Amino acid sequence: MDITPQIIRINEIYGASDNTQPQTLSASRSLNYASGASIHRPAVENLKVIPFKFRYEDAVGLFGAENHFVKINVTIDQNFSLKCFEEPFWQCAQIDYIHIEEDSYYASAEIDLEEDLIVVNTYDPANIINGGLPLIFDPYISVELKNLKTGNQYYDNWLDVCLYTKERQPIAGDTLYVRMNDYFYVGFSARDTRRLPYNVELSVGEELRSGLPAWYTKDYVNYC
Repeated sequence: MDITPQIIRINEIYGASDNTQPQTLSASRSLNYASGASIHRPAVENLKVIPFKFRYEDAVGLFGAENHFVKINVTIDQNFSLKCFEEPFWQCAQIDYIHIEEDSYYASAEIDLEEDLIVVNTYDPANIINGGLPLIFDPYISVELKNLKTGNQYYDNWLDVCLYTKERQPIAGDTLYVRMNDYFYVGFSARDTRRLPYNVELSVGEELRSGLPAWYTKDYVNYC
């Protein structure tokens, strides 16, 4: 229901100097100032490079908003990566263009990316990826949620942290897989009538894989 007229009427009676401190938004009837209090109006994060870790340290619960939701927009840049992703049956190579070491068993290689462009004696030219992501079929990246907790069981036991799919459905575990251009949600919910601090780490893109694992079923994703 629309409570805007009631908020306006209260402001007309008591004045419009609302207290916008997050921990008192509910008590001051100012939840309209809360950021990400609903999954339909979440706070927004944008991610273009993997792997990356988000760290969330804040609090939810009375007398502020009892929920906090974050939408992660994933638009991965294929030309840049913060780590080397190994393809199946292969290991990443480290190429040093500066230091040349003499080895009695090996000769130093000369690499010219513009020299070999065609197939020679059934050998294809090498595709050297300088800091980018490998081109794999049906790519997915991992999302892992870790509740690091605060160390206080009277807070931690009453706080729910959950991953949500782009359909806004909670999942059963702490691992989610998304596309290279996708989005998902993280939700923090207080189940007690007090302010609850949280300490959560969200890792995106530690794993880059072709297709989904066998255990990643509809029952796992459609938890509710």
